[in-house]
Amino acid sequence: MAFKALKIGKHTIDTPIIQGGMGVGVSWDQLAGTVSSEGALGVISSVGTGVYHNREFTEKVVGDGRPYEAENFYSGKVLHIIFENARKICGDKPLACNVLYASSDYNRIVKDACEAGADMIITGAGLPLTMPEAAKDYPDVALIPIVSTAKALKILCRRWKKTHNRLPDAVVVEGPLSGGHQGFKYDECFLPENQLEKILPPVVEEAKNWGDIPVIAAGGIWDHDDIVRMMDLGAAGVQMGTRFIGTVECDAHENFKKVILDAKEEDIELLKSPVGYPARGVKTHLQEMIAEHTAPKIACISNCVTPCHRGEEAKVVGYCIADRLSDAYDGKVESGLFFTGANGYRLNEIITVKELLQKLINGEA
Repeated sequence: MAFKALKIGKHTIDTPIIQGGMGVGVSWDQLAGTVSSEGALGVISSVGTGVYHNREFTEKVVGDGRPYEAENFYSGKVLHIIFENARKICGDKPLACNVLYASSDYNRIVKDACEAGADMIITGAGLPLTMPEAAKDYPDVALIPIVSTAKALKILCRRWKKTHNRLPDAVVVEGPLSGGHQGFKYDECFLPENQLEKILPPVVEEAKNWGDIPVIAAGGIWDHDDIVRMMDLGAAGVQMGTRFIGTVECDAHENFKKVILDAKEEDIELLKSPVGYPARGVKTHLQEMIAEHTAPKIACISNCVTPCHRGEEAKVVGYCIADRLSDAYDGKVESGLFFTGANGYRLNEIITVKELLQKLINGEA
């Protein structure tokens, strides 16, 4: 099966594969720039830019290098640097930025990304009803919300149309096998009716009610056959995160990659998160320390996500997500938090982005 190019807004992506935005520091300049250079869509994560390159570009860090407050954890200055470096790799090919709706400084981060040169903004971790307001000064930037149900898409389209006379340029529908934060509560993630194959067709039908909105399938997609299956169900493209961790160009620390490569199927679980929804990652020594109440001290320095209420939810679940994701970026296996999709245990090699895309397109193992 030959894959058709994916048109989103004013941009055309030759290979309809979107590399999922992964923070902290899993998809930054090297990975996203390379993915876009190879004809797919690279996505820079806006999360935790303040820890980029050992914090050398960050305005203010405290203690053991933790960015101080949201303006430093989500550093606009560093985001610009990351985009500049990615552009050196991919030139003027389409390049996107993932901005979590739960981010404490969402509107400002979206503006930073647009100013840095993002062609598209992808937003999940909450239903982004105010996304058009954040990007109102940048009409040429494509807006791509992430939803988990057709109902959510309907609500979002109604709101966007009413408040800004705008509709999504594309929509990602994400099933509960994805890495990181889920769009369902813990028990809901296991229900048959919430699996990607079930929620994708209704979203495709709802999208048709609002015009020609491309639908991108995400969550648990692994190989060529999975992509074809999603296309047969009506998807115009797919988003994949975990497989890109297993690439030479992935910005993650080598220890991060090793944790995923060494993980067995039973090691990958839905974990409690200060964001309020479960997140999928590798169960490591961190979870043991949390259970034993010996995990690193919680002190809200970075104020990273609104639902955490300045560390109150972190105390409930036993860890600070900003600190633990930053530790993973630094390669600290003992205290790091390592997100991966449900199929992460299937990673068994590190290959180049070019090789990976060839496998996905041609149907190689």
